[in-house]
Order: sequence, then C-alpha cells, then structure tokens
Amino acid sequence: MLVLEFRSYGKASQFNAIDEAIRTTQFIRNKSIRLWMDGGAKSCFDLNKYCAVLAKEFDFANKLNSQARQSASERAWSAITRFYDNCKKQIPGKKGFPQFQKDCRSVEYKTSGWKLADDRKSITFTDKCGIGRLKLKGTRDLHFYQPAQIKRVRLVKRADGYYVQFCVSVDRTESVDPSGSAIGLDVGLNDFYTDSNNQTVDNPRFLGEGERRLKKAQRRVSKRVRSSNNRRKARQVLGKRHLKISRQRKDHAVKLARCVITSNDVVAYE
Repeated sequence: MLVLEFRSYGKASQFNAIDEAIRTTQFIRNKSIRLWMDGGAKSCFDLNKYCAVLAKEFDFANKLNSQARQSASERAWSAITRFYDNCKKQIPGKKGFPQFQKDCRSVEYKTSGWKLADDRKSITFTDKCGIGRLKLKGTRDLHFYQPAQIKRVRLVKRADGYYVQFCVSVDRTESVDPSGSAIGLDVGLNDFYTDSNNQTVDNPRFLGEGERRLKKAQRRVSKRVRSSNNRRKARQVLGKRHLKISRQRKDHAVKLARCVITSNDVVAYE
C-alpha cells in the first residue's frame, strides 16, 4: 500500500465542514468504544451495524458517508484488538485499554463518498457534510494510478492546514545491484548511530535547536486568555513549531535509512 499526500485548498466554509466530519468520526469511534464496554459488541461487524443505528438516531452522523462511519468504527475495533493481543502476550505493565478519543485529526473515506477529477488536480466529496471540491497540490502524480487502485482517501488536519491522503494499492519493486557488504548499527543518545566500521553519525538535535522558539511560543499561549481568539492563534503558532521539528526528524531519519539500505545488502541493528 502506497500513501500519497497532497495539500488541499478551499474556502473557510469547506474547512469548517471538514472539522465537523472529523468531530463526527470521533463521536462514532467513542460511541463504539462505549458499546463494547457495555458488552453490546463482540466483533467488528457488530460495530459496523451500530453505525447505521447512530445514523438514524443523530442527524449529523447521517450526513457522513456510510463507509466513513464504518472506518470510524474500525478504528475503535483496532484499539480493542490491540488490547486483546497485549493481554494474550502478557505484556508487562499497562495493556492499552481502549480510551475515549479527545482530539481526532482525520476522517477516512473508503471507495465511495468522493470523486477524483479527470485532471487529478482536485477531489470532490459527495456526502452530505458539504465539503465539496478541494484543490490538490503536491509533488506526486496521480495519473500513474487508476481510480480503482485508490482504496481509501483520508482528510488530515494539521497545524499548518488540511491534507488529503490517498492509499493506493500497488506492488512496488526496486532492482538494486548487490554491494557485497554488511553493516551493523548501534543507535545511541550522543550519536545518532555508530556502525560496525566505527563510523558515527551526529545527532542533529532538532529539538534543542528549536527549543528557544518553542519556549517563546509556549509563553505566548500561557499569557493569553482561555477560549479567546488570541489564544487560538498562539496555539496555531505553537503547533507549527512542533510540526516543523517533527518533519525535520522524519526527513533526516528517512533519508539516512534509505542511504544505509541501498548501500548494504545486510543491515543488523541493536
């Protein structure tokens, strides 16, 4: 499964509709968890049937696409099965009992509820939430894939905007010439890692470099009045600071890992 992400552009009313769809997803997931706690659900199919009951009972839940409601219940069942697996494996400590979600950031559609434009530059959501048509901007080209290969479409809310993710079913193969070398890695705290050839890679410490700006943004949030627009804006700035650091960390780790994998046939790590 290949995940392609694009930045979405639209009106403020469309983004408000996305927020409402995300809140509905959170509501359905939490109600599914409550149903399981009360003993009313024994399988994922029971939760899927419960989505239809919620749609009849609540008008705002009926606005969301039926398969998107099922995706929300599948998230609940995923947390439940993870808890069961941890109990069977007798993992020490807390087993991860399913909790009610307080801050959901995405809504997931399956094969219905959306339609991709012929030029692959926009997507239209056709359910009753009122999201409508969103423009897409990214570095990947969707023309290489057929619409039937797109199994899921996810709307993700981040500190710097809204994104659309496409889960594409495709088999990826890469032909790499064997290098005849093997390497062992020891990940540490002072250095990012030390390999078996006694070569070390420095830890970039992105958090330490951006700590001053983070503290400044956090102080601004603390000084603002609760539930005010200024506090909301300050929280957005703080979220962008954290988002930048997380992206720096991921970019560094992915590029370094790909360099190690492509230059060695066998990689062992501790």
